[in-house]
Amino acid sequence: MADMAQILQSKNLATKFQIMVEIGAHQPNIQQKDIAPRLGITSQAVSEYIKELIKDGWLSSEGRSRYKVTKEGVDWILQMSRQLHSYAWSVSKVVADISTTTAIADSDLPVGQPASLYMKDGLLFASKSKKGKGAKGITVTAAEKGQDVAIRSIQGVIKLESAKVTIGKVPNVQDGGSKSTDLTRLKRQVEQARLTGALGAEALVALTQIGVKPDYIHGVREAVIEAAYCGLPSLVVCSEDKVPIMAQRLEEESLDYRIVDLKKR
Repeated sequence: MADMAQILQSKNLATKFQIMVEIGAHQPNIQQKDIAPRLGITSQAVSEYIKELIKDGWLSSEGRSRYKVTKEGVDWILQMSRQLHSYAWSVSKVVADISTTTAIADSDLPVGQPASLYMKDGLLFASKSKKGKGAKGITVTAAEKGQDVAIRSIQGVIKLESAKVTIGKVPNVQDGGSKSTDLTRLKRQVEQARLTGALGAEALVALTQIGVKPDYIHGVREAVIEAAYCGLPSLVVCSEDKVPIMAQRLEEESLDYRIVDLKKR
């Protein structure tokens, strides 16, 4: 499960986050007395928090109750929002697992069958229960091999480790783009990955030249993150200018990655 978001561990950060969102939604003209009742705190408390936020560099004051979220403040709001999203996703998964979850039957399973649960290729499978450790449950529905089956009364932990992400860096078009990409090395990286994404036209063209259609060309960053959490190693072929954005997003999720330079030597 993902680590708890920072703002859920600190009332101070949680209140700062809420104040920042309120100011961001109504800037530049917003009264402290209007923020206070929405957050259930006093106007004096809002004033103290705003002073801290200005000191942190996340807010700027233009006088007479005119406040504006700085670029650094926007970045912080986005970082906290992503942490909340990641944690909420993990919580929803846990709640689903506590009640009833869905798996794919790897053999014929009758109703009431004790079942073992395991992950394969990023998907949850159920098999007839075996002795030993691991997650187990009881089938709620009957299923033939390959069908979806409902599982309840889940106990134990499904072993799953996050996969590593490889970022394949190709030159920007002004530096040669796909023409300056080592296609042999690119092909080798594709063969080692389970999933492939493309960020940037240069990356997409380079993959096309080796006859590879990427699994993702839209929403690549989030797709790769979810795949990594499911244990699926991915290759993201990026134009050089998009590498920092991809790397930063993976660091925010504390996912392991490496960067491979695919420029011709």
